[in-house]
Amino acid sequence: MLAAAAGASCRTAAVADARPPIVQPGLPGQPSHLIGAAQASDLSKVQYTGADIKFMQGMIGHHAQAVEMVALVPSRTSSEDVKRLALRIDVSQKDEMNMMREWLQARGQQLPDPRAHHMMGATLMPPWCLIMPARNSRSNAAPVAGMIKHHGGAIEMVHDLFATDGAGQTPEIFSYASDVDADQRMEIDRMGSMLKELQK
Repeated sequence: MLAAAAGASCRTAAVADARPPIVQPGLPGQPSHLIGAAQASDLSKVQYTGADIKFMQGMIGHHAQAVEMVALVPSRTSSEDVKRLALRIDVSQKDEMNMMREWLQARGQQLPDPRAHHMMGATLMPPWCLIMPARNSRSNAAPVAGMIKHHGGAIEMVHDLFATDGAGQTPEIFSYASDVDADQRMEIDRMGSMLKELQK
């Protein structure tokens, strides 16, 4: 029995030894060194960056813009489905804005001026007045088309974040930005189906 247990222990050690080494590059001018799996997966020392701050500030601006847009929906559509879409966007965007404000405040960072929400990294979206229908428009599809364009701006912002060296690496930022990307794509698909129905 002891021999069998010892054999199993040796096999486990052999499997562990067979794993490829994890090499951590050194600082400029310093050598690389081997680290263990636990050390490689430890994110406790990963710090947020200026790009992370700008992303959160900009996304607050993006969401504030969406809230302004959906506030116009009741006067610009007769579709109950579109009104429900606007309400869902309003609630979710306000909740996320509160979360982002708390994240920034906890780190002593500046909150964006809500009256200047086209700034702070949120410049990728066209002004809401260019993508929302006029008050006298009779198209129920126009607000949905406008929100599809607006959601595309959030996806671009996430792309720019992850394309920036060192950004989007903290667990909170990575998780939130990934959720934004997935949620906005899902909403665009849903709104695309709604748009087809409205255009029939």
